[in-house]
Amino acid sequence: MGFRAQGLGLAILAVLALAGAAAAAPACRPDTVHLRGEWGQARFSVELADDAGERSRGLMHRENLPRSAGMLFVYKHPHRVGFWMKNTLIPLDMLFLDETGTVRHIHHEARPLDETPIFGGDDTLAVLEINGGLARQIGITEGSELRHPAFEPDEAAWPCPED
Repeated sequence: MGFRAQGLGLAILAVLALAGAAAAAPACRPDTVHLRGEWGQARFSVELADDAGERSRGLMHRENLPRSAGMLFVYKHPHRVGFWMKNTLIPLDMLFLDETGTVRHIHHEARPLDETPIFGGDDTLAVLEINGGLARQIGITEGSELRHPAFEPDEAAWPCPED
């Protein structure tokens, strides 16, 4: 192969490497969350509950939830929030997040139909609900970081890339 062909081949490889790196970077979309920690990374497809009606309905009356799915509850300002399992038919893990998207508390395996309030702290901006037992199974811990467009880039521990 001549020098010119080698140079062209290297240029093509460089472009493909950059394209691959861009494709590997997790995209920020309203219907997806990414979590990372010392345990690794995970991605969940989410339904967004960001108004009072959606938050009060939550995952009630559902008989199942796909393994890689969840619901992200987002509030306008950090505050103390309480959840319960009234009319919720499946066990859930609840990840309470502060305004940086950092997991501050995990309530593991909330019991279906239990009306006992579940609190996650005074500075909760969002709560991610996933299938009960999954946080332990994956290894998600307090201190893990969540990436989603609901978190302000200037505040987020793992911000969405700017366009």
